Amino acid sequence: QVQLVESGGGLVQAGGSLRLSCAASGGTFSSYAVGWFRQAPGKERECVAAISRSGANTYYADSVKGRFTISRDNAKNTVYLEMNSLKPEDTAVYYCGATATARWVVHTDLSKYDYWGQGTQVTVSS
Repeated sequence: QVQLVESGGGLVQAGGSLRLSCAASGGTFSSYAVGWFRQAPGKERECVAAISRSGANTYYADSVKGRFTISRDNAKNTVYLEMNSLKPEDTAVYYCGATATARWVVHTDLSKYDYWGQGTQVTVSS
């Protein structure tokens, strides 16, 4: 069993930056690929970034490409999402998920994820 805890959300003006953290406990963190998802009111949860177990492979949604960076530190059991040039449309609850998978794989389908954090609110004001 893996427990995930997100942190780093908050209120920021458009153009600003935030760094989200996803801290894991209770498992061998390097055995899990991790994804960052977000869900805005009235919308489905969508994958914005994902990273493979080793960190060698990453995925970004088109809407965040060039602005967000996902990274992981397996020694600290933590995955990060650096968010720059934030826009009001980035406002959502951000969740991290973990899935046990092959070493080089990234998953964007939320049904592939076995474990979820509680979420952290990101609000971008215009």
